[in-house]
Amino acid sequence: MTQFLAAMGLFLALHSVPAIPAIRQRLIDRLGRRVYLALYSLASIISLGWVFQAALALDYVELWPPAPWQAWIALILAPLALVLLVAGLISPNPMSISFRRGDAKPGAIVAVTRHPVLWGFILWSGSHVIANGDLRSLMLFGSLGLFAALGMAMTERRSRRRLGVAWSNLAATTSVLPLAAILSGRARPGFDALMLTALLATALITAWLLWGGHAALFSADPLALAAL
Repeated sequence: MTQFLAAMGLFLALHSVPAIPAIRQRLIDRLGRRVYLALYSLASIISLGWVFQAALALDYVELWPPAPWQAWIALILAPLALVLLVAGLISPNPMSISFRRGDAKPGAIVAVTRHPVLWGFILWSGSHVIANGDLRSLMLFGSLGLFAALGMAMTERRSRRRLGVAWSNLAATTSVLPLAAILSGRARPGFDALMLTALLATALITAWLLWGGHAALFSADPLALAAL
């Protein structure tokens, strides 16, 4: 438990850096934006790996018995979450987390939601809590999902302050809730090369995970669980 709490604490502290403009800008000024993003991404992956390793070392405590419908929730929602995550990271988005948060026109994924990366984490973590049904999964994925939800509220406030008068025009064509702006007619659904890239990357990663990758990494076969 100590190792898990330490790993989670490091992960949360690391992901609090972007929320502190003074520290983030000092690092960007010293390293350059590309180097900062590369190092930050690498550190995030390593810290997340430690979190998973520490969680898997915890004792298994069942909260509810597994059932195929629970596994199917993860099989459906996890790829959707990955599309949101990848498209959100590579698409221009001045209102939320992105590798391209500058003044470029927002990518097509922003019409779906202005926080695609954070919603990706919420869908991914929530679906895995339901599918796994044990205490360590609740602690791991529940913490990540809660952190993403709180991060969404913080990002909203910070973006409003940073963008000033431009916020109203940008926010008018998107929404916090996925698809809300499209369904209300405030945004038009679109498709661009970056969304295509995200779909292709998701297809390749999902295929690898389903055909042995997930079992190799986490000792769990999603297709076998869905067929119970």
